[in-house]
Amino acid sequence: MELKDKKLLVVEDEQPLIDIICKKLALLGFKTLCVGSVKDAIKFLKENPTIDGIWLDHCLLGKENGLEFVHAVKNHEVWKKIPIFVVSNTASPDKVKTYLELGVEKYYTKADYRLDDILKDIKIVLGKGELNE
Repeated sequence: MELKDKKLLVVEDEQPLIDIICKKLALLGFKTLCVGSVKDAIKFLKENPTIDGIWLDHCLLGKENGLEFVHAVKNHEVWKKIPIFVVSNTASPDKVKTYLELGVEKYYTKADYRLDDILKDIKIVLGKGELNE
């Protein structure tokens, strides 16, 4: 499967960032859907079980955060192998550790990474199934 056939769910609540992420992903050939809450992300996954990857922020709209979403995904038989890329400025070091222990692909601090670098990693994982550290 080529990258242009890959579907990425973006779970992010900052509208300007959503616009930029989705435009960049579309330019790379990804099919994307952007949602701002855990509730909407779970609903999307139920309706689209063949998603190839997830971009996830920690702080989201509603009461739940990214950790609750990762718990739901990693404990679901169909979704548990979907690579998750957490991109946030707001998770504490303990929460970052928890994300990694739960099996997310990688945690990025938004302020420390360029969008192009994150997208490069996503392309690597979704294209070859591995991440070069």
